Amino acid sequence: MTRLRCAILDDYFNLTLQLADWSRIADRVDVTVFNEPFASPEAAAGALKDFEIICAMRERTPFPRTLFEALPKLRLLITTGMRNAAIDLEAAKDHQVVLCGTQWGRDPTAALTMGLILELTRHIGRENARMHAGEPLQKFIGLEIEGRTLGVVGLGKLGAKVSGLARAFGMNVIAWSPNLTPERCREVGVSYATKEELFATADIVTIHLVLSQRSRGLVGEADLARMKPTGYLVNTARGPIVDEAALLDALQQRRIAGAAIDVFSVEPLPVDHPFRKLEIIVLTPHLGYVTEEGFRAHYGQMVENIEAWFKSDVLRRLA
Repeated sequence: MTRLRCAILDDYFNLTLQLADWSRIADRVDVTVFNEPFASPEAAAGALKDFEIICAMRERTPFPRTLFEALPKLRLLITTGMRNAAIDLEAAKDHQVVLCGTQWGRDPTAALTMGLILELTRHIGRENARMHAGEPLQKFIGLEIEGRTLGVVGLGKLGAKVSGLARAFGMNVIAWSPNLTPERCREVGVSYATKEELFATADIVTIHLVLSQRSRGLVGEADLARMKPTGYLVNTARGPIVDEAALLDALQQRRIAGAAIDVFSVEPLPVDHPFRKLEIIVLTPHLGYVTEEGFRAHYGQMVENIEAWFKSDVLRRLA
């Protein structure tokens, strides 16, 4: 049997081969791990042109039609998760590339969201850094989140989970999304609000929508203008859902108190991005899904997908 080549992309931690049993396919597949993002689409095409199998980590490496055209040997593409907006599904179909995903067990993004809210209001990381730097006294006065209002934009599985955690902290929770109904809010135990009411009322707004053509730019200048000057914005969903230019302006002009952002329109966030120069913004490098438990599940399912494909079966096919 001719041996095939498998590329594992964007393994920033260099842990892929430790977190799953790749020996199950070692008799048929040579695995190459890429630890750094590609510098350009052309660099990606050049590096991947001889691989029949590619394992992608979320949306770190885009797969537009032009990349499929540059990879004539590609036959199987697996992504972590069952949705990847960076893959041109029609192009994959046109080039007869089998497209598979992996499933989540738990979604750790909800816990990260609460961590970011606590960082914004209690300055844990900043005070930790000052302690390690030798500073003797505290600098930041915290805010209590109990009794404050959390505005949840998007009340799907993740938004509902965040709502439950926030209620456990004693927060009042209101929610809105384009298709949200009062009935769904009652099921989750939160209050329904219009978009205008949510942004004007909430002390903290958190985004939990899927990126689509409808949600791209959904949170814009007018929404940010409605927020309280003491309000905070948290985005652990996708960068393009929020108008980044409008958010930057609102922060620079101190029209809102701050933001915590885990996702960006361009990732990794450029070193010279103006977000990095603002003291009132908490920045994390897309940590929402990054846990050992999650990676073990995803990479383990990638091995299962490859084994099934060799048997002319397809597990977890993406639509």
